[in-house]
Amino acid sequence: PITGRIRCCSPAQWPASGSEVVMMTKRFLQAFKDIIGLEGGYGADPDDKGNWTGGEIGKGELKGTKYGLSAARYPSLDIKSLTLQDAEAIYFMDWWAPLKLDDITDEQIAFELFDTSVNCGAAPAIRIAQRALRFLGEHIDPDGKMGPDTLGKINKWCIKDAMSLHKALNGYQFMKYAAIVEAALQDPKNPSEKYGHGWLKRIQYYRRAA
Repeated sequence: PITGRIRCCSPAQWPASGSEVVMMTKRFLQAFKDIIGLEGGYGADPDDKGNWTGGEIGKGELKGTKYGLSAARYPSLDIKSLTLQDAEAIYFMDWWAPLKLDDITDEQIAFELFDTSVNCGAAPAIRIAQRALRFLGEHIDPDGKMGPDTLGKINKWCIKDAMSLHKALNGYQFMKYAAIVEAALQDPKNPSEKYGHGWLKRIQYYRRAA
């Protein structure tokens, strides 16, 4: 493992002193490097509700999004001034650790869940995984929590047929995006349909380990 410190500009519930240490594994750092390439730098599209601190277009302050970290989710942060190291700490604490991704045996499944959680949220990503497992025949409640039953069934399929699990995860991820776009097409005040093409970049192939 590699040691990284939580920085003082992180959300209020984190230690403000920056003295607390978190352990970041090489797997996480590689996943973070890959996903930052999808997220990009600073943007403040006023048509994107995520860029507003109130979570709705025109509500609150237009602070924008940087490294995939939005004003809607982190209204107290100075989004534009976030550093890559700040983003790294937030990604680890808010997405990687809650999903227990270091405990998932297949690296590509862990990376897929990480990407989905960053784009959709941790609980929605876990529900996508649980719905994928149900599709594959597992009896599981889609409660959005990464408990031992969910983790165990994910690892079962990592061994049994990781590629099929990956396809199911991508399928339910696409269904979530499609529902957002379909809803936007019925609402002239909702511009979300213009983001559909970009969201398709999150639907990735399963890559076998070399």
